[in-house]
Amino acid sequence: MVARVSEHFTETGAVTSLSDLDDRVRDALLRIERHRFVTATYAGLAYADSALPIGYRQTISQPFIVALMVQLARVCEGMRVLEVGTGSGYQAAVLSEIANEVYSIERVPELAERSKATLEETGHSNVHVRCAGGFEGWPEAAPFDAILVTACAGEIPPPLIDQLAVGGRLVVPVGRPNAYQELQVIEKTRDGEYTLEHGLPVMFVPLVHTESASPPGPGNGRVPLARVVQ
Repeated sequence: MVARVSEHFTETGAVTSLSDLDDRVRDALLRIERHRFVTATYAGLAYADSALPIGYRQTISQPFIVALMVQLARVCEGMRVLEVGTGSGYQAAVLSEIANEVYSIERVPELAERSKATLEETGHSNVHVRCAGGFEGWPEAAPFDAILVTACAGEIPPPLIDQLAVGGRLVVPVGRPNAYQELQVIEKTRDGEYTLEHGLPVMFVPLVHTESASPPGPGNGRVPLARVVQ
């Protein structure tokens, strides 16, 4: 699996500007028993470089995409990281092997409980799981050095931008559900200023904007263009 992930980096390097699998990410992929994070039905495919169903219309992401998002976010030792969309807990486990603290949000109660139990069983004690909608982030734990969103958003959620530390990077698939989206990277260069990088076509399940979140309106629901330097 890891060899195939490395090949994908080489094949997509012209688009992602990342032609090599980082050693820290490689080591994390090798240490984690991915079969612990899939259902028994798909255990035989756990080490294929592909996404797999985990129930509740959700999937465990393709290992290459997991590794790519971690590297695009520039996750490293000592960081505090937010993940939106825990799913089975696999990407949280990868982040846990590299970062200092991982805060992960999952809106499906059954998946939140399952992933929390799996992460505890596999010794990833620095992952904190919350059952909630991800659009609002985790404000009381902010700021975050990196934020990874594992569901597609029609527009980049402003609360997640606000919860980035200066110098932090947000990796999020942006686009319409049931179609290819674009993996985008937002970097906060200073308070109120950001850069935007366009990246690889991907396909994720949609990020649900829950009723508890503020409805889209002026200055809410999209990143103001004046604040983004492309």
